[in-house]
Amino acid sequence: MFQHILLATDGSAASAHAATLAVGLARTHGARLTALYVADPYPYLGIGEVNPMGFEAYQAAGQQLASQAHAQVEALCQQGGAIVPLQVKLVEEVAAARGIVETARTDGADLIVLGSHGRSGIARLMLGSVANKVVAESSVPVLVAR
Repeated sequence: MFQHILLATDGSAASAHAATLAVGLARTHGARLTALYVADPYPYLGIGEVNPMGFEAYQAAGQQLASQAHAQVEALCQQGGAIVPLQVKLVEEVAAARGIVETARTDGADLIVLGSHGRSGIARLMLGSVANKVVAESSVPVLVAR
């Protein structure tokens, strides 16, 4: 049924649960799996002087977090029987929901899997929900793991 699954991961516990589901689905369906980490844009551009050291540190931290998240998914792909083919991808300088939806479209994914942190009430209102935005904007099915 599924041939290409896009897993959006940030290395959190919610993403780890989503990764377990995505790897299981990929193994069951014989699908390719892409693990995507989206690094949010640098939050201080355009406000006073930009410190290039801060920008470089921010990017380096994002790349390190992406590596750690991808390593977790790669370990899951190699456990428990048939190895799941995995591609890892880092998208920078775009909001998370937009990066996920655009990557699914350009890479031809037929399912997006992502975790939800389960925020509710004021926290959800103030912080928004990447999962909600992806569900609203995606043209392919989205599985949200909690």
